[in-house]
Amino acid sequence: MSEVISAAVTALNEKLSGEDIDFTAKFVIEDEGEILVDSDGARAVEAGEEAEVTLSADQETFQDMLSGDLNPTSAFMTGKLSVDGDMGTAMKLGSLLG
Repeated sequence: MSEVISAAVTALNEKLSGEDIDFTAKFVIEDEGEILVDSDGARAVEAGEEAEVTLSADQETFQDMLSGDLNPTSAFMTGKLSVDGDMGTAMKLGSLLG
């Protein structure tokens, strides 16, 4: 697992700690790997894991969202974040990362 993915998993688990996650979401970080978020928390996964929604972005965009420097909705609206799947689930996750 890359250092970027490892750091992202740690940051996501800290950010989502104590939240009731009743969905599955996958982050695809370009040229780095994939992270699955579900009721068990965030963890690195192999390509091809299924989720209700898949969010794809480059490393910088993803880090900016995690740090709070970039709102996930703004990232989507400006084309920095692509969403495939259930938009309602994406909105739930976006509000948790917010």
